[in-house]
Amino acid sequence: MPVPYKRVVGSPVVGDAAGWLGNLERRARLRAKAGLTRHLRPRAAADGVADLAGNDYLGLSRHPAVVAAAASALRGYGLGATGSRLVRGSTEVHAALETDLAGWLGTQRALVYSSGYLANLGAVRALTGPRTLLVSDAHNHASLIDGCRSSGAETVVTPHADPAAVGAALAAAPGRPAVVVTESVFSVDGDLAPLADLHAVARAHGAVLLVDDAHGVGVLGPHGAGGVAAAGLAGEPDVVVTATLSKALGGAGGVVAGPEALVRHLVDTGRTFIYDTALPPAVAAGVRAALGVARAGDDLRAELADRAAAIARVCGGAGLDVTVPRGGVVAVTAPGPEAAVAWAADCADRGVAVGCFRPPSTPDGSSRLRLTVNVGVPREAFDRALAVVVECAP
Repeated sequence: MPVPYKRVVGSPVVGDAAGWLGNLERRARLRAKAGLTRHLRPRAAADGVADLAGNDYLGLSRHPAVVAAAASALRGYGLGATGSRLVRGSTEVHAALETDLAGWLGTQRALVYSSGYLANLGAVRALTGPRTLLVSDAHNHASLIDGCRSSGAETVVTPHADPAAVGAALAAAPGRPAVVVTESVFSVDGDLAPLADLHAVARAHGAVLLVDDAHGVGVLGPHGAGGVAAAGLAGEPDVVVTATLSKALGGAGGVVAGPEALVRHLVDTGRTFIYDTALPPAVAAGVRAALGVARAGDDLRAELADRAAAIARVCGGAGLDVTVPRGGVVAVTAPGPEAAVAWAADCADRGVAVGCFRPPSTPDGSSRLRLTVNVGVPREAFDRALAVVVECAP
């Protein structure tokens, strides 16, 4: 006989709809007052907007080879994977993509997930035991933060990009297994983590370095192999790489790459892998084709770097506070959340999509527009879009 879930004292029951719904309404009003209401804005397939908001850095989501590969797999396999990877969801396409990813990233093995979020949760959990100390950068992505929280391990949050603080946290827990958790290119401001220094500190204390390379893969490093490769750390036995397949590769899904033993452990025990429906084969095939284009796409990366520098030059020249472009992300400071929302809306009204980042998405509590490069946007339209961002500034 099933065991019923235990009701938490004070939690609303089904018959108490007015209470819990009223509470949600009050919280919504507080968010609106603070300028933190969010909206879904469905778009058409061809909306004519200049995209400075998405993460399709190399413009590969519509690349003819990518679309053709996805269409072929769609005809062969159908719409979905039909099950988890350990049931019916593993296909020859998934296996080929994982082989290609491992070769590109310079690791022994790679394991594909249905999202980068689940890949991060799975990686953190796999590296965590009862005594593990997690040392997490203050600007880490929500998926890494949630991975640390869900692991149940003690987590020390260190100041942003501060190897000395990481070393101090590790030194304060001698003899304990530890994992240093960071991004390569940070998702909000686009700055780089000091990966070589972090790895040196981690290795000195016997810790593993876990790097979310979501915004680095395809953009940085030799043949676009990412921030870890750019730092000379590809294939190191104490480095684990995660990434999404939805940014420079223009698709969807995530990957954990590292030693053979780690992937074997994830397949045997990783809940976010075992119990999740697999990435659709058509998406896996499209991503694999995108990887081939990205690997040979030094010209695309050169154009991306030139456009990122143009964002900083144009916006900075207009007196706006901008971050230094290290990849495909440049942040522009806004006076506050309401001003950021209005700024983004004014740009949208003029046919330019920009990212609008406000708390809690921003690690430091400030608001900004996030401008991302998509080399698939015609250069003339890109330059016009920058002018619109400047003209609409508060």
